[in-house]
Amino acid sequence: MLNKVVANAQEAIKDIEDGAVIMLGGFGLCGIPENCINALVQKGTKNLTCISNNAGIDDFGIGLMLKTKQVKKMISSYVGENAEFERQLLSGELEVELIPQGTLATRCMATGYGMPAIFTPAGVGTEVAIGKESREFNGKTYLLEHAFDSDFAIVKAWKGDTQGNLIFRATSRNFNPLMAMAGKITIAEVEELVEPGELEPDQIHTPGIYVNRIFKGVDYEKRIEQVTTRPA
Repeated sequence: MLNKVVANAQEAIKDIEDGAVIMLGGFGLCGIPENCINALVQKGTKNLTCISNNAGIDDFGIGLMLKTKQVKKMISSYVGENAEFERQLLSGELEVELIPQGTLATRCMATGYGMPAIFTPAGVGTEVAIGKESREFNGKTYLLEHAFDSDFAIVKAWKGDTQGNLIFRATSRNFNPLMAMAGKITIAEVEELVEPGELEPDQIHTPGIYVNRIFKGVDYEKRIEQVTTRPA
């Protein structure tokens, strides 16, 4: 059986070089590949293009790489809750491509499916449509959006086995499964790493065929954006 396990995050990202295009799973502060991001900060890899729904916050997630000026371009759908992201965007230090969230997800999916492009009605008649090809289907206008060309996809799952099969929990099933299909090299960090056969086949969200490297992560903060409690 093929064993895809590497020792840790440092080993998993060792060949990510300056200028790489990286997909990073996560949604808000949920499902973020914390270990790999920390390893990239330690390594100092720079001029990165990061494809992610958002950029974490100032001291967590991709926000850590923004703070150290390692990100050249962000391709994302949401830029709130990150003051450094906003500052770099407004000052022109950071190139940002904002994409409607559904379009971002579907472009990730198209990449994984091997489709060169998709047509979507999202963005028609707005700034999103500037410079893009459009086409009419059944009397409705659609924009042509290209699939991504990503060197690496880095995802975070709840549980995985040594062959790379992955199970995500709850909101972590946002961009993570789509991106896991889409990288030329996909790296998965997991909370629990088990042997083949220990995962229920019907529960697997990403088959191991898409995953090149997997490791058991450590010291997850697993932050939440808003803690809301009801009166006792």
